[in-house]
Amino acid sequence: MCGLAGELRFTPINQAPRPADLAAVERITHHLAPRGPDAWGFHSQGPIALGHRRLKIMDLSDGSAQPMVDNNLGLSLAFNGAIYNFPELRQELQALGYTFWSDGDTEVLLKGYHAWGAALLPKLNGMFALAIWERDNQRLFLARDRLGVKPLYLSRNGERLRFASTLPALLKGGDIDPMIDPVALNHYLNFHAVVPAPRTLLANVQKLEPGTWMRIDRHGEVERQTWWQLQYGPNPDEHKLDLEDWTTRVLDATRDAVAIRQRAAVDVGVLLSGGVDSSLLVGLLREVGVDDLSTFSIGFEDAGGERGDEFQYSDLIARHYGTRHHQLRIDEREIIEQLPAAFRAMSEPMVSHDCIAFYLLSREVAKHCKGVQSGQGADELFAGYHWYPQVDGAEDPYAAYREAFFDRSHAEYRDTVQAPWLLETDAAGEFVREHFARPGAPDAVDKALRLDSTVMLVDDPVKRVDNMTMAWGLEARTPFLDYRLAELSARIPARFKLPDGGKQVLKSAARRVIPHEVIDRKKGYFPVPGLKHLEGATLDWVRQLLTDPSQDRGLFNPAMIDKLLSNPHGQLTPLRGSKLWQLAALNLWLSEQGI
Repeated sequence: MCGLAGELRFTPINQAPRPADLAAVERITHHLAPRGPDAWGFHSQGPIALGHRRLKIMDLSDGSAQPMVDNNLGLSLAFNGAIYNFPELRQELQALGYTFWSDGDTEVLLKGYHAWGAALLPKLNGMFALAIWERDNQRLFLARDRLGVKPLYLSRNGERLRFASTLPALLKGGDIDPMIDPVALNHYLNFHAVVPAPRTLLANVQKLEPGTWMRIDRHGEVERQTWWQLQYGPNPDEHKLDLEDWTTRVLDATRDAVAIRQRAAVDVGVLLSGGVDSSLLVGLLREVGVDDLSTFSIGFEDAGGERGDEFQYSDLIARHYGTRHHQLRIDEREIIEQLPAAFRAMSEPMVSHDCIAFYLLSREVAKHCKGVQSGQGADELFAGYHWYPQVDGAEDPYAAYREAFFDRSHAEYRDTVQAPWLLETDAAGEFVREHFARPGAPDAVDKALRLDSTVMLVDDPVKRVDNMTMAWGLEARTPFLDYRLAELSARIPARFKLPDGGKQVLKSAARRVIPHEVIDRKKGYFPVPGLKHLEGATLDWVRQLLTDPSQDRGLFNPAMIDKLLSNPHGQLTPLRGSKLWQLAALNLWLSEQGI
């Protein structure tokens, strides 16, 4: 778990290679310092330069330092993430005659690529973004894990390709016009701040799609391939399985995913919200023999009649399993003080209230351990959200999804943005409509689950956790995003997911492990009432963000801002988020990135 950066300088055919701009790569790399506070390194060779910031998790020795260079193989590697099955792959490579000087996963990637090329990727169980330079072929290989847990941002012009683990770091290299992409802005305002890859909010920065690799040579010629997709529907031998059968399979797969994510040279704790997902992680860790387990929970001040914590449930699990539990409560003043820092840590603007929760919780957790398990992904894989029953059986599944999930109608979007940024087409709506129409998910609920698991999950909950934990040099591991469990979930029919308030099959598995009190309860979130029910000092701060002339970028119509400010509690999205906060959040992110 680290941060990577690099540049490939293009060379016209029949001309000598141009050297990469190492100074730019150094600036980018050092901006990634929070992601990798333990060590750093650089490698430059002709048209390629690689940079790396290291967080020591798998191998604490210098043998796994990066960028890793193997002159005998002619390969150089910079890698961000964790490969959980690296011991098994190492044995497989040793049987092929490879020898190793280190004890971590980095060298396994380097030699695995030499042995198998791009065919290495399906062998990996883990989260990763990687860059491998082939010295002899003068080609760069970039790849991202199946569900996009680890990010990889790209910027290309006629002279070079640059890449980095975060968008703000990439900007530090210079030579990028931070112009806003109107299509991405449409997605941000409508699709709950989700901007699907390869777009980002900035027109001149892209991100590599999840489950995709790209190979580019020193002349700029590109080859790209999607190497993994989530397939829906049971296998031929699974059509007769009942709830108990699926429950057993889900429990076994989750247990394996939890156990393999304890592989580390450091202690790994759990972010414990008190919900069924994180509670199940604690219960399964106890089952696989983790005795001295640290758990962490966060709460906020009540606001608008809404409770700001779920400590009663997280405390219950902590007592039941005897964990070393840490409870953190944050007041409104600290939220306002820390929000700018949290937005500086975002690769792209995010509106979820969970961001500040994860940012502040990660600050506390990083004082005690360097790695944690977290429950992201269960709702998207096992149908835990309220809109799935609305989509189920709908005459027009797309329309039902749009009504339940989208923050604005197209008409309201038109009233929100100023003319230079206005799109006549409903770009976000058309993206979702096209996604629903793709083959491979004939059931309406599966269409929504596929979209949420492969798009929304990647660019909202998963990105949120990566950005906020890595801001403090903390590695977050997400067992529900183990590809084996994700593939299993996609084969389970919706009739075993929707009942019991959603996630029926997962809750059925949880009943075999954890106390029922945390299962038979109303669904909760990381609540931050002060950002949902804008009032007091927080409302004053938001008003200043949106009305200060120095913050006016000509994006939003003043009439819409006035309308939202006149009724801050009554202008909520279908997901009960604040439309006012959404506009303020974008302004704050742009400001913190110096745009």
